[in-house]
Amino acid sequence: MRTGRPRGFCIETALDRAMTVFWQKGYEGASLSDLTQAMGINPPSLYAAFGNKEGLFRAVLERYDGRRKELMDSVMAAPDAKTAAQLFLEGVAEFSADTNGRNPPGCLLVQSGLSCSDQDIPDVLAQHRAEKEKMLRERFERDRKDGNLPKSANPTVLASYLVAMANGMCVQASAGASTKDLMAVVKLALDAWPVGDKPAKKSARTLQRAV
Repeated sequence: MRTGRPRGFCIETALDRAMTVFWQKGYEGASLSDLTQAMGINPPSLYAAFGNKEGLFRAVLERYDGRRKELMDSVMAAPDAKTAAQLFLEGVAEFSADTNGRNPPGCLLVQSGLSCSDQDIPDVLAQHRAEKEKMLRERFERDRKDGNLPKSANPTVLASYLVAMANGMCVQASAGASTKDLMAVVKLALDAWPVGDKPAKKSARTLQRAV
């Protein structure tokens, strides 16, 4: 039984390099020549590994989501809704501005499809952004049920608000805003956060005095 020739390049490294090209030039502006040159492979290798340019882009998006998983895990595990919102916005501020040269400033999900005649690409990017918004909404629905948000709070609106703030900060970062600049925006956004109905927990020392 014949087997295919072994892949002569590292998939993760190739995806990271392609990510930078898509990030800087957008999906439509990134030519196959740009991509293969950055990845250090030839077109047949790209087609064999990813099918086509769109297949490569979808793989890059999965790789990008993997980079953000740790942040979203911490947001989901936060003790209350406001802490979750703070971790999310501060994480976006740091990720989008403090790149340490690993990637361009801003956000791949926002910048790579700003101008694209192929509607499939904006739709794919919207789906990836919607997944984050869905996670936030479901988190805030649990918070409202547990009293960490007032009954009048709308989890859908709160999730949409955070995503809109995050997208705006990423655009600002791509235009040169620093982490410090974005953290000031985060503070202002959190000042308007609704206070939950659940009463603050008493400390063990306070309970002992009450007894």
